[in-house]
Amino acid sequence: MKIRTGFGYDVHKLEAGKDFWLGGIKVPHTHGAVGHSDADVLIHVICDALLGAANMRDIGYHFSDQDPKFKGIDSKILLKEVMELLRGTGFEIGNIDSTICLQQPKVNPHIPAMKECLCQVMEIELDDLSIKATTTEKLGFVGKEEGVAAYATVLITKS
Repeated sequence: MKIRTGFGYDVHKLEAGKDFWLGGIKVPHTHGAVGHSDADVLIHVICDALLGAANMRDIGYHFSDQDPKFKGIDSKILLKEVMELLRGTGFEIGNIDSTICLQQPKVNPHIPAMKECLCQVMEIELDDLSIKATTTEKLGFVGKEEGVAAYATVLITKS
């Protein structure tokens, strides 16, 4: 059995009046993330970690922010395509561990819905996805509520 790990990191600026998509769901908040797609930072780090683990470059390589067909795209579509790429090489997800860094809004009440959504898209068990949330104690761009950051590590396996 072949086992590989991958790591993902992403940040997005927050802007007043934008929809805030996080973990595949719309989170109620006064600010939303800015990006070429729907700017779902959690999905982006999961995609990057999976692609990296499989040695398939990164999300920007596969879904360029210079390509108009990805403008405003639902990041769940990108994640589904990443899963097709991953499974096309014979890999399956062992587990995913992720952390969202955000001062406001509080993320913990939304984690069950995020897990349900993302596990359905990736066709994995709920137990295979961990989503955690933290603040940065009001330090840096996250603490000043100027942006959101996320990290993910993944384990993939091939029989």
